[in-house]
Amino acid sequence: MMKKKTWSILIALLVSAGILLGSGFHKATASKEAHPKMVPANFTELAEKARPGVVNIRTVKTLGEGGPVYRHFFGNPFGKKNPFGPKNPFEDFFKPFPKSGPSPDFKQQSLGSGFILDRKGYIVTNNHVIDGADEIRVKLADGREFDAGVVGRDPKTDLAIIKIEASGDLIPLKMGRCEDLKVGTWVVAIGSPFGLEQTVTAGIVSGKGRVIGAGPYDDFIQTDASINPGNSGGPLLNLQGEVVGINTAIIANGQGIGFAIPVTLAKDIIGQLKNKGEVTRAWMGVGIQDLSPALAEYYQVEGKKGVLVTRVYPGDPADKAGIEPKDTIIAVDGQSVDSSRELSRIIANSSVGEEVGITLIRKGEKKTLSVRLARRVDSQGPVGKQEEQTEGLGLQVVELNPETAQRFGYGEEEKGLVVVKVKPDGKAGKAGIQQGDVIKEVNHTPIKTLNDYRKVMREAESGQTLQVLIKRANAGFIVVKIPR
Repeated sequence: MMKKKTWSILIALLVSAGILLGSGFHKATASKEAHPKMVPANFTELAEKARPGVVNIRTVKTLGEGGPVYRHFFGNPFGKKNPFGPKNPFEDFFKPFPKSGPSPDFKQQSLGSGFILDRKGYIVTNNHVIDGADEIRVKLADGREFDAGVVGRDPKTDLAIIKIEASGDLIPLKMGRCEDLKVGTWVVAIGSPFGLEQTVTAGIVSGKGRVIGAGPYDDFIQTDASINPGNSGGPLLNLQGEVVGINTAIIANGQGIGFAIPVTLAKDIIGQLKNKGEVTRAWMGVGIQDLSPALAEYYQVEGKKGVLVTRVYPGDPADKAGIEPKDTIIAVDGQSVDSSRELSRIIANSSVGEEVGITLIRKGEKKTLSVRLARRVDSQGPVGKQEEQTEGLGLQVVELNPETAQRFGYGEEEKGLVVVKVKPDGKAGKAGIQQGDVIKEVNHTPIKTLNDYRKVMREAESGQTLQVLIKRANAGFIVVKIPR
């Protein structure tokens, strides 16, 4: 009887242990199965689906003094006005053969990529791929070739639309969304790097909202998918084969760093170029920059959010409405703005002739002004004469002229005194002043000439702290405090 009872207890324990072990095994298995797959099995299906919509673009251009292709593929892609100063970090853009650059005035063949927008033959590419081209030749994935004409282009976003006359069996790519595109998401680039047609590379989204100094509407997707010369204009795809970006730029010295224009920015531009051949943007007529904490304190802006007005163009809408330099714009039609990029996008997406309410802070007081937007135009102003002067602060300055402005990476219309020399152990050097900085104000007094500068320095008392408002290329306005 005892033996039978003992066996019963033992069997019960074993069954219980088996259930627990089984339960634990199932949980471990379920946990393992729930773990996300970090790498797709392959990209074969995506590549087969998308490659027919990607094209190779060959152009022939007549170059003078290197021309636009020279500047983009062999030097400065931003032309004469270099936003990065004398040393451009994009100096090696698309520069595989440094010693074989073109000589002035000759026929240059170049390569790029693009993708089919619709069955009518419209193709999306980069503006720099076709800019100044005498001939544009498009080769499809099936080997057919066609001459192409330019429908429209937008240098500010580096987008262009070309068109081929082909039969209706073209296979367009589908435009996706990048609002939900997250850093770390897998993406695929297809193009013709170094002329190697239909090359497929994969990587992840490394960053979003990148500003690289290419234009006023910078908002790039950064990716480590391999992008090289010839990829420009080709698509960046999500794993559903939808276009989420247009591959545009690389940094040759930064391995695994490429940039693509997001479709959120590109869709409206592409639509305007296809339908009208040009892009119409609204224009307020101000120069702006982000508001730093130091500038917010300097201009008495509570909350330290907004966009600083650095310049008002004479005769333009902002000037007519009464907006002034040093105003801080905090909202447009009640919609708050925290960055210059956000303000630019809101204004650019508004209609020409539309009235918008601009809420701003001026000397600590809030105002709302009505601005009737105009069509965007480029403005240029006069420049000052050149002159040199050394002060006891350990720096040397000259009045800006077109040559010095270009040398230090500013527009020809820039006014003020540019710092050409700084003693590292001097008062200015220790305070953070750098060569290339433009002095705009000292103790809230505008500085446009050397006479303005000398007068402020003469009136400043010994031991007084000078608040110096400077403009730094590719950084904007900065307040530096220097003991007199």
